[in-house]
Amino acid sequence: MLQLEGAKCSFLFCLGICMLICSVIYLRAMAGTDPQGQSGPLGCRPFSKYCQAFLPSTKGSPAWQRRDCQVERYLLGMGSRGGDQHCSRLVRELHFITSPLSREEEDYPLAFILTVHKELELLVRLLRAIYTPQNVYCVHVDAKAPREYREAVESLVGCFPNVFLASHSEMVTYAGFSRLQADINCMRDLAASPVPWRKVLNLCGQDFPVKSNMELVRYMQSKEWRDRNMTPGIKQPAAMRHRTQLQYREVRGSHVAPKRGGLKKGAPPHRLQIYFGTAYYALTKTFVEFVLRSHVSRDLLEWSKDTFSPDEHYWVTLNHIKEAPGSHVGGGWGGKIRTIKWRDQEGTVHNGCKGRYVRDICIYGLEDLQWIIDRNSMFANKFESKSFPEALDCLEQWHRDKVLQQAMVPIQSWWQLATQGNATSLFNATVGL
Repeated sequence: MLQLEGAKCSFLFCLGICMLICSVIYLRAMAGTDPQGQSGPLGCRPFSKYCQAFLPSTKGSPAWQRRDCQVERYLLGMGSRGGDQHCSRLVRELHFITSPLSREEEDYPLAFILTVHKELELLVRLLRAIYTPQNVYCVHVDAKAPREYREAVESLVGCFPNVFLASHSEMVTYAGFSRLQADINCMRDLAASPVPWRKVLNLCGQDFPVKSNMELVRYMQSKEWRDRNMTPGIKQPAAMRHRTQLQYREVRGSHVAPKRGGLKKGAPPHRLQIYFGTAYYALTKTFVEFVLRSHVSRDLLEWSKDTFSPDEHYWVTLNHIKEAPGSHVGGGWGGKIRTIKWRDQEGTVHNGCKGRYVRDICIYGLEDLQWIIDRNSMFANKFESKSFPEALDCLEQWHRDKVLQQAMVPIQSWWQLATQGNATSLFNATVGL
């Protein structure tokens, strides 16, 4: 009888080991046949060796492994189903942070405008990187975006009480007035929001944060920027004057071109001095109210409708009106809004693009990350999910780790985007290999 019991225990032990070995073989097979060519646990693309140097490590501990894979496929697979159960699963499985991480951040809510039209995966990863429940987010989906894309975004934002779609969508044209109008639409919606936000920042779908939310709050409240708008720019250079001295027409959803005959524009309204700067900003709530209500801002908006890339002169020009709330006359290029590698700045501002240039802007590669981190701007631009995806993987994990290290509340397990160790290392530890 004792011999039988001993044999039974041995059999169960061997069966358990066999099941564990089969599980490891299955996981490896799944990784090897992933349709996106990814590898690692459950089909995740592993962090590159170059990236591991940016991630915290403990001597002798396994390398970091991503636990978040195929975000776009996951969201599309969820469809438009609503309800608490659907949203609870989405929030946890996409690793959104669900509590304010400090009292300091809770007391200084921010507003964000996201203008998007493609790259669903990038939108999800951007939103969860900047998401906290005390902030508020307006997402403008381009009117020409595919129906499937819009429905997926609707499904996503419907799971968060402080995230919403813009009440009116523009068919956005690169360098056209429609791009500026999209921001104005979201500003109107945000002005009506019950969230007592303090400043608004605008983003596009190919941005990614470098600073944590806590760092953004502290930067917004620093001595230099506490009550000021951030609109980097200078008086319009001669080389840029054609943008506002000639009349342009917007071919909806396609391009902007000069009107036939080289028609000239009249002088700016209210004798305004036109400035030139970036399309990105950080604006106080009182300035946004000024933009929406002032006859000066409305007249400038109307005048700008047939200019080239009006978002690159509109905000910075208004911010140089002394009477405007939070104005920063003479602010120049101050403000760490964006880290961008422009082709014509190669050799002076940066050491070249390690990814590839598109419209003279660098799509970042892995070896651009150290430069991005060293610059320490609020956001970096641009990333693509299909080109050099490892760069975004690495920056995302580096950023999430920093966010959680700064947190002053208990960390929930699903907030982690990666873990140290994998099925193979667990198997090796179990069987003593």
